[in-house]
Amino acid sequence: MFDSLLVANRGEIAGRVIRTATEMGIRTIAVYSEADAGLPFVAAADEAVLIGPANPAQSYRNGPAVIQAALATGAQAVHPGYGFLSEDPAFARQVVDAGLIWVGPSPEAITAMADKVAARNLVAGVGVPVAPGTEEPVRTPEDAALAAKEIGYPVMIKAAAGGGGMGMAVVTAAEALTAEYEKVTAFAGRLFGDPSVFIERFFPRVRHVEVQILGLPDGTVLAVDERECSVQRRHQKVAEETPSPGVDEALLARMLAAARRAGEVVHYQGAGTVEFLVSPAIEDADGRKLKPSEFFFLEMNTRLQVEHPITEAVLGIDLVRAQLLIAAGEHPGFDEDSLTHTGHAIELRINAEDSKRFLPGPGLITQWHEPTGEGIRVDAGYAAGTTVTPSYDSLMAKLIVHGADRAQALARAERAVADFTIVGPKSNLAFHAELLANPEFRSGDYDTGIVGRMRA
Repeated sequence: MFDSLLVANRGEIAGRVIRTATEMGIRTIAVYSEADAGLPFVAAADEAVLIGPANPAQSYRNGPAVIQAALATGAQAVHPGYGFLSEDPAFARQVVDAGLIWVGPSPEAITAMADKVAARNLVAGVGVPVAPGTEEPVRTPEDAALAAKEIGYPVMIKAAAGGGGMGMAVVTAAEALTAEYEKVTAFAGRLFGDPSVFIERFFPRVRHVEVQILGLPDGTVLAVDERECSVQRRHQKVAEETPSPGVDEALLARMLAAARRAGEVVHYQGAGTVEFLVSPAIEDADGRKLKPSEFFFLEMNTRLQVEHPITEAVLGIDLVRAQLLIAAGEHPGFDEDSLTHTGHAIELRINAEDSKRFLPGPGLITQWHEPTGEGIRVDAGYAAGTTVTPSYDSLMAKLIVHGADRAQALARAERAVADFTIVGPKSNLAFHAELLANPEFRSGDYDTGIVGRMRA
C-alpha cells in the first residue's frame, strides 16, 4: 500500500476521501483554489497546495498543475474524486506516466466508455440490452430527422461525449427536431469540445437505476448493489435510495449480470457504476403481468458516484477504502458472496439552490447545523463561516439516512431534514421535505418524471 495520496478534487468528496485515507494511515495532500482556501477539506489534509484561482480550468481541471503538486509533495497516488478530471483519460495517462498510481480504471477503460455511441455498441456486443437508437453519431439535421422517424417519436437527442445528465433534449414531434438538434450540438461543442450527438428512443415513464461495480486486480468484476436514481431535476440527480423499490429480485439478477459484462469487456479496475433505464412492467386490470420490466444500458461512469454512501450504508463497506486497496493491487477484503444487505438507505443532495425553480443561490454561510442520531450521516463540504461560490457545483452536503426498512429510513430522513439548518445561501431543504411527504415518492412507485409532476 502506498503511504501518501493527493486528492485532486474539492468540497465534500475531497473530505470524504481524505477521511478514509487518514483512517488507513495514508498521508493526504489536498489541492485547492483561491476560492476554497477556507473549506474544511483543506484543513483536514496533512498538507495542502494552492493550485490556482477559482476558475476550474486554472485549478481543479489544470492537469499539469495537479501532477506538479503531487510530485512536489512526494505523493505516490492520485485520487480524482468525481467530476473535474476524474473521467479524463489523458489526465489518467499523465498521472501514470509521471510514475504515480492512478486511483481509478485504466485510461483505456475510461476512453472506451467516454464516447456514448461507442460504449453502446461495445456493451451491446456482449449482450447488454441497449435502447433502440443510432449506432453512429448523426452529423446533420436531415440525418437526425431520418433516424428519429425510423426509431419513432418521442426520441432523445444526446451528446456523444456527454454525461452526468448534461447535453440532451427530448423531442416529441418532427417539427421540433431541427431546433433541438442544433441546441444540443452547440451545447455539446461548447461544454465537451465535441458536437457529436446520437438519438435514442425516449421512454416517458422510466426509472433510472444504477449498479455499483468493482473491478479487482485479478480481473474479477463484482456487481454489489443497485441504487434508485429517478428523482432528478433537469436530468440531474437530487435524491437516491437503495434498494430500488421498483426492481424485483429477478430483474435485479439480470441487471447485475449485465453490469458485470459491461465491466469485464473493458477489463475494469476499481469502483465504477453502470447506469440503466428501467421501463415498467405492463399489467392487465387484474394486476397480471402481460410484459415484464425491461432495462437498457444508459452509460458507465468510470469513477466513484456522488451517491456511493447509500451502498456503504446497506452493505457495511467503505468504497473509498476498496478503491485505494485495488489501486495498490490488493483485494478489498470482500466479494459478492460475503456481502450482506441490511435495511434501506436514502441520500438527499443538499444544494445551494432554491426549492422551486432550482436556480443557484450562492453566498456566505452564517449558520450551519447538521442533524445527528442513529442512522444519520452527513458528508459536508462546507461549514459556518465558509462561502458557496458560483464557480462550482451547488452541492453543499449529502444527507444519508439508514433504517431497518424503507419506512424507518423515510421517518429518519424527515426528522433529519427538519433538523438541518443552513442560513446564508439558498438551500433545497424545503424541496426534500416536500419530496419525503409526496405520496408518489412514499409509495415507491415513481419514475424520472416525479419532480416535473411536483412542479407542474
